[in-house]
Amino acid sequence: MDWTRGSTIGQGSSAAVFLATSRSSGDKFAVKSAQVSQSEFLQREQKIHSVLSSRHVVSYMGHDITSENNKLMYNLLMEYVPGGTIIDAIRSRGGLVDESMIRNYTRGIVKGLDYLHSLGLVHCDIKGRNILAGEDGPKIADFGCARWAHPAVASATTIGGTPMFMAPEVARGEEQGFACDIWALGCTIIEMATGGSAPWPKAADPVTVLYQIAYSNDLPGIPSFLSEQAKHFLDKCLQRDPTERWTASQLLKHSFLGQEEEEEEEVLISSPKITKQVHESTSCSPTSILDQDIWNSFGESETSGSLDQNPSFENSSDDQRIRRLSLFSGDPRWSFDDESWITVRENDCDESNSIEDDAEGVGSEKDLDLDFLDSNNISCRINVDILGACQKSRKNSSSVGLSNPILERDRDNLLLPSISSFW
Repeated sequence: MDWTRGSTIGQGSSAAVFLATSRSSGDKFAVKSAQVSQSEFLQREQKIHSVLSSRHVVSYMGHDITSENNKLMYNLLMEYVPGGTIIDAIRSRGGLVDESMIRNYTRGIVKGLDYLHSLGLVHCDIKGRNILAGEDGPKIADFGCARWAHPAVASATTIGGTPMFMAPEVARGEEQGFACDIWALGCTIIEMATGGSAPWPKAADPVTVLYQIAYSNDLPGIPSFLSEQAKHFLDKCLQRDPTERWTASQLLKHSFLGQEEEEEEEVLISSPKITKQVHESTSCSPTSILDQDIWNSFGESETSGSLDQNPSFENSSDDQRIRRLSLFSGDPRWSFDDESWITVRENDCDESNSIEDDAEGVGSEKDLDLDFLDSNNISCRINVDILGACQKSRKNSSSVGLSNPILERDRDNLLLPSISSFW
């Protein structure tokens, strides 16, 4: 496809997102780009995304390599959804949403999960900001954390995701299967019902929320104004025991979602292709294409933060497991206030320089020193190598947290120094 790169939409640790236009048709689409030499994780997401075909998933449009500013760029081409995320849609209504809107969004998300799970794929990072509000219903996006559930692959992939939406078994570092997507679905419904608020609103930082999720008996608070059907649906999603959670196919039959509408049959991939894809995806998955380099140790080409790569992990203490999971970095550094990557903003700088600045400058050691985190809606990604720390043991989890000067620096943002500052 012959296309023209437009303005910058978003920027992350090792890739930048642009709006693009087809030169032949004038159609708009989104492009994630990274230098070829730094595109390992972008290529991994491409392999996963390329086998998906569902109206409940953001469409894959291809990939290519271009030469721009004397640099080779690897590009992942995807559907452009101008409606924003479902959280954008809800906030555009002042955060007020009726249950019918929640039901419609939930139905589409569950259908998307049912499709992914039928292929043996776990998304691992379901949340409102990864669901786009398409004209024909919600679409699941961002497969940077996705992993195949095939045993040969699952044992070779790291645990990742967003702390606020992690299931208890994931927070403990035990497993990350289909059931973790169902737990995250429940958290996303609460996020929608509360106008975009976090499912654990009282959590001060990711370390604290990981302890709470992993080792307490607490559950995210279910809004009292929801109907009994909605509460029952959430109850089936938010079981702390993953074996007690309903599957996506079971949830589709729940009365909360109502009568299932007739729709075209999903295009399933033939088993030989899926099998081939499973064997091609045995290395660790990053947290996101827009937050991927932070999963690599400096000077190493492969992810070194994988829990399975440390033979002592299974025998380590609960403290050590949480500590490894709680090392994190902030969300991708968007170039505008709204966190939705699909809302276009004009780029005031010269476009010929923006590509080099946005796609080349990410992933440097300088970028990894400090990250910002919204303290009221923690949505950071897990990173095993770089930032964050736990100061107390699980037995004294009430004291877990970041130092007071950090908490007092800004009510809305936590400035997280390097790990050496904590120890």
